[in-house]
Amino acid sequence: MRDAAPTTIYLKDYTPFGYLVDSVHLTFDLADHATRVTSRIAFRPNPNASDPTFFLHGEDLTLISATIDGVDIAPDVTDKGLTADAPNVPFVWEAEVEIDPGNNTALEGLYMSNGMYCTQCEAEGFRKITYYPDRPDVMSTFTVRINGDLPVLLSNGNPSDKGDGWAEWTDPWPKPAYLFALVAGDLIAHPGQFTTMSGRDVELNLWVRPGDEGKCAFGMEALKKSMKWDEDVYGREYDLDVFNIVAVDDFNMGAMENKGLNIFNSSAVLASPETSTDMNFERIEAIIAHEYFHNWTGNRITCRDWFQLCLKEGLTVFRDAQFTSDMRSASVKRIHDAIDLRARQFPEDNGPLSHPVRPESFQEINNFYTSTVYEKGAEVIGMLKRLVGDDAYAKALDLYFDRHDGQACTIEDWLKVFEDTTGRDLSQFNRWYSQSGTPRVFVSDDWVDGTYTLTLNQKTEPTPGQSEKLPQVIPIAVGLLNDNGDEVRATEVLEFTEAEQSFTFSGLAAKPTPSILREFSAPVILEQDQTDAVHAFLLAHDTDPFNRWQAGRSLAQEALIGMILRDAAPNADYLDGLLAVLRDQTLDPAYRALMLGLPTQSELATALHQKGKTPDPMAIWTAVETLRQATAQHMQDLLPRLHAEAEVDVPYSPDAEQSGKRALGSAALGLTSRLDGGVKAAADYAKADNMTLQLSALACLLRAGKGEAELAAFYDQWQHDRLVVDKWFGLQASMAHPDSAADIARDLTKHAEFNWKNPNRFRALMGSLAMNHAGFHRQDGAGYALLAEWLIRLDPVNPQTTARMCSAFQTWKRYDRSRQAQMRENLTRIAETPDLSRDTTEMVSRILDA
Repeated sequence: MRDAAPTTIYLKDYTPFGYLVDSVHLTFDLADHATRVTSRIAFRPNPNASDPTFFLHGEDLTLISATIDGVDIAPDVTDKGLTADAPNVPFVWEAEVEIDPGNNTALEGLYMSNGMYCTQCEAEGFRKITYYPDRPDVMSTFTVRINGDLPVLLSNGNPSDKGDGWAEWTDPWPKPAYLFALVAGDLIAHPGQFTTMSGRDVELNLWVRPGDEGKCAFGMEALKKSMKWDEDVYGREYDLDVFNIVAVDDFNMGAMENKGLNIFNSSAVLASPETSTDMNFERIEAIIAHEYFHNWTGNRITCRDWFQLCLKEGLTVFRDAQFTSDMRSASVKRIHDAIDLRARQFPEDNGPLSHPVRPESFQEINNFYTSTVYEKGAEVIGMLKRLVGDDAYAKALDLYFDRHDGQACTIEDWLKVFEDTTGRDLSQFNRWYSQSGTPRVFVSDDWVDGTYTLTLNQKTEPTPGQSEKLPQVIPIAVGLLNDNGDEVRATEVLEFTEAEQSFTFSGLAAKPTPSILREFSAPVILEQDQTDAVHAFLLAHDTDPFNRWQAGRSLAQEALIGMILRDAAPNADYLDGLLAVLRDQTLDPAYRALMLGLPTQSELATALHQKGKTPDPMAIWTAVETLRQATAQHMQDLLPRLHAEAEVDVPYSPDAEQSGKRALGSAALGLTSRLDGGVKAAADYAKADNMTLQLSALACLLRAGKGEAELAAFYDQWQHDRLVVDKWFGLQASMAHPDSAADIARDLTKHAEFNWKNPNRFRALMGSLAMNHAGFHRQDGAGYALLAEWLIRLDPVNPQTTARMCSAFQTWKRYDRSRQAQMRENLTRIAETPDLSRDTTEMVSRILDA
């Protein structure tokens, strides 16, 4: 039987829980299939609550006993929780339950991963551990005793006692249940130490399985850098005596910020030069920072309800982006963020899964851990900072921490500290939280007697549940250039607040060329009629690094669309401008490497759809391949110099300088392989002494239709390293020719190492197939059928991963009728699967309802 029809939960219906929790004491008697959890919880009536119902969430629990103030009770138990009569005075609830972590494949609550007990409680996993008001606005201190025969027993807070076969932990800071954590296993600590700005010594540990000790050093240093940065930039000091990180192989997310005990997907914390790429190192550095920064923006101040998820996630993503910008290159980071937002969030914002940064309703909260909540949420913070200025932003954050420490807050609480600090009315700005969709900003200009006028119009298309859109506050950063490329107006931020608004610039000697949306100052789509000559001028002269990159991107996109629709030749302006940029050795190598990138094939499909054209995935793939070949031929004399410039003759380091050089060298190698058939790539593979160079060379070989021997050798070399084997699976699906991608992926599902129950392995293969645009959208629908088949298989095992992977189908309505019919057929297959989870039911229903 399928679950009963999912219940829709609405923000407008929020009411506080009827009881406050003063303290929580938990005792775990660990056993693989029969763990006993005893809880003792001190409740008292909540004077601010209107509903006194005593309901505790609980799922997949066997209730052994329950008492109130020591008296046995018989609560009304359902598959969602229990209800009991509770006194209207303080009381102590005690219960004992039994759970089965060994068979918990959903990886929510307490489960097992390679013999290790671990937890994941966000968003609603704690209810699978014991009966409790599992909601973020219920906060309490926790004391936890763990009884077990494993050598390492960890929980939140500080260690308070231990003995033979047991350990006790006490967390003095009130927290919601979603931040609870427990780990027990045969683990080895990579230790460290940090002295806070007030002089307190904090013990640091990165816990790993035996054999992974050599992959911890970078993560530990990233943690120390994060702690120091948060003190220097935000004045936030760590507040416990110990900070633990644990690496876990089976994990649905990247990492989890549990108070004092962060649990990480092993791919997000383990790194070595031999097994990790430069991109892996940068990702690990950012994720460690993100989870650490949650200690204040998420833990000390949490969200009142899950509709406010962006309050902690958007702010913390913004903070980790600031951190990465400071550790590496700010302009390169900004470009990467824009690429990611356009590739993931813009399609989400303009499709059937569109929702506001703060949703108004949901059926399954796990489906709202989205790019809109995280990345667009971070962009909203960035806009707010840009509008009020750096000083006001810093003062507002200080007030936020002072006013709301220890509270569960809302977006209104967040905006109020800015209003109180600056005196601004942010009611219109609040539309960024309530209104879904990506605004389009249309640009026209005028020049009269030394006065230049920019006229902006904004429009946001209807999205599910929102047919009418109101004007938003959009900060548009603008600079003006003269014919020599000199700035005649430095960057200034225009506050664009009306449906149509004009801005004038006086006292100019000649009509300028505008550079609009500098630093990607708002998450909007800029609609501006510019000729190839103007794009080429900005590519050569724009003083804003983002807009200079954007000019090249725009030239490339227009060239590709012309090649797709009109069989045009590759654009000479683009090729010449790109060559000039790549010759400029004063530019950061990482920046030049980004210049060599092209719009993704999915972006091109979106652009064609917006022009009223039906995208043909194979025509898009052919155009991209043709332009890349033309680029290689146009730059063939420069490529050897780029290779030489990228050579690093010092020991490997994942720092920004070396990583940038390797990124440029890898991009150059990709072009060279189109000219020499992979000869240099094969030589580079043979001599590679780090994973960045090895994987880059192997990818070039596969793209060139070569590399069979190297691919086999790669597997033989790394078959015992699970994270590298993930790369081996993913590379084959992503680099495959579109005609064979689905077939290769299907064959790989039969490989002995395709452990489909492991989220990393499943995503490595199926996620890479879905990202191979023309391969996934093969005309015969083989890619759709394969993904649907495996999602149906995975759903009863891991609903979260299944539901998130369904988003591969979210753009189905932009393609031709044949592809639409095949995607609808496969989505319907999933939807009609017996006993389909709530998570997947909601996602598929929303996509089908487009």
